[in-house]
Amino acid sequence: MTKKFRDYKIKENNAQYITFFDSEYYPDYLEAALQVYKPVFEQFGELLEEAENSSNLLELIGKESNPIRTQLMRVFRKFVSPDTSVEMLKKKTKIPEIIRDFGDRFRELELVRERYNSRPFPDETLAAMFFEYANRGEKGYLLTEAFFNWFEEKFGDEYEILGPIKAGRDIILSEYLEGFSNKVPADFLIRNKNTKEPKVVGFARYDSDRGGSQEDDRIKGNRDNVTEMIKYSRDTNKTLKVLLLNDGPGLTLGSMWDDYSSLEDYGEENVRVVTLKMLEERVTKDWIEE
Repeated sequence: MTKKFRDYKIKENNAQYITFFDSEYYPDYLEAALQVYKPVFEQFGELLEEAENSSNLLELIGKESNPIRTQLMRVFRKFVSPDTSVEMLKKKTKIPEIIRDFGDRFRELELVRERYNSRPFPDETLAAMFFEYANRGEKGYLLTEAFFNWFEEKFGDEYEILGPIKAGRDIILSEYLEGFSNKVPADFLIRNKNTKEPKVVGFARYDSDRGGSQEDDRIKGNRDNVTEMIKYSRDTNKTLKVLLLNDGPGLTLGSMWDDYSSLEDYGEENVRVVTLKMLEERVTKDWIEE
């Protein structure tokens, strides 16, 4: 009988089933960070001198082309409007709306200039912060790439796997599952290579660190996805499996391991939670087809 996810939990030694992707040591990456962000800080300083007020500064940034506009928006948020949504700042069409809704909370331009000029140039602290943020999703990409490579080598003759290996559009299940109307995003979909029949829906996550409300939100989201797939299988009389590919040291924190074990129990044999080190034992043709 195949081991359950909870059976891999060994007191004080869960880490043996976790995959660690190397992280760069501080301050080793500072040189690269400064090379990337020095031109951004330079441009922000020039716009800061040109602007008439803080709202006008945002308007001037909006006239810049990408990719530097997005980076300038991040600097603007740090110095002028930390309350403003990161997602809103990504869209220049939202600038009038941002000024309308948040403009009264913008820091005064003279104070922004004073604070900006008080920092060393280029600002190592800010460069390091942005550099770490920009690279935080890289481990998730490494996780999916490793899984895709493993799956295609092992099952490529019989099954195909769809989805973005790195950055890219999620699989929207309503576009692939006949009779399923909910626009649920998934990280990958496994289907029979010849018949194109969907077999496994997959959700992947690499957690370097997790806990508290983030942990609760992740479990709830996965439970909702599992519930959707159980209902779809029942309504269509088709067995669709759910694979939760979770890895990283965050998986060993708090109640995470136990929560995922309970989620696997909830989905019975149609749901499996795995790390990369469990693939050979837990993701088999028998499970995909049974």
